Amino acid sequence: MKAADMHCDTIAALYENREKGWTLADNGLHVRLDKLRKGDYLLQNFALFVHCREGESAYEKAMALADCFDTQMRLFPDQIGQVRSYEDIRENAEKGKISALLTVEEGAVCEGSLEKLRAFYDRGVRMLTLTWNYPNGIGYPNVAMPDGEGKKADFTTPETKKGLTEFGFSFVEEMERLGMIVDVSHLSDAGFYDVASHAKKPFVASHSNARAVCPVVRNLTDDMIRTLAEKGGVTGLNFCPSFLQEDPPGEKYKGTIEAVVRHARHIFNVGGEDCLGLGSDFDGIPTHAELTGADKLPRLEDALAKAGFSYTQREKIFHGNVLRIYREVL
Repeated sequence: MKAADMHCDTIAALYENREKGWTLADNGLHVRLDKLRKGDYLLQNFALFVHCREGESAYEKAMALADCFDTQMRLFPDQIGQVRSYEDIRENAEKGKISALLTVEEGAVCEGSLEKLRAFYDRGVRMLTLTWNYPNGIGYPNVAMPDGEGKKADFTTPETKKGLTEFGFSFVEEMERLGMIVDVSHLSDAGFYDVASHAKKPFVASHSNARAVCPVVRNLTDDMIRTLAEKGGVTGLNFCPSFLQEDPPGEKYKGTIEAVVRHARHIFNVGGEDCLGLGSDFDGIPTHAELTGADKLPRLEDALAKAGFSYTQREKIFHGNVLRIYREVL
């Protein structure tokens, strides 16, 4: 079944391993062109992920990643092509090509500038995750990163007070004006509701699961799922083992397809069949024990079928719901 995946970190992984000469066709990553074909991918979102560090321009680093993305598109023009609109996706499919949609993960790359946001739009970015795991000029994340060595990030306490900044509201407004999809994965609980109350178009949580199934704050509460569905939005199933299930006593949980299906069933039951999609987070997460790469995605469809999801429902999860939003917003 054709798949549309809303999030992977493959471009950052290629960039960080550039001395190895890796390309989309030859690498040791979750996402590779032959794996995408085996997984029957219609579309893969490629995030420009920047871990903001002192002394480094986040904007310049993101643009360097965009250059890396452009290089990959030039290397394999007969197999994959960048898309900027829903029509581009349709045209690529007719040519037998995989579609690549460019996104940004970490709104800090815009460095508090709507002009830089527009520059990313001009480069073809069509979705942007407002925050990563640090506060920025747009808003606050849900995960409290450690402020000293030896400390661990807090994935259990949601941020319910601090949401979007004043600039953040203007930022979301400009994204919608441009035709860029707002992504609330990583955003604080308060920020989620700020977006929900002000957004005029559907928005997404590109790679977030259900908090009722696995109680990490990167996942959505039931009320968030219902709100997202009411706004016409979609959340993408994240394959990160630690977002699927808590570690059993004395061992590290490595992920099962059954756990992904469990999240799918819960989100489906809470929000309905129109709010659920795929957001693997491939190449940004530890390897899932059973979904080890893009080529294994048919295993998930088989498991969903065995769990009682109809063909139409599986089709919506695998690509239909995501394409609807792209058609409406881009």
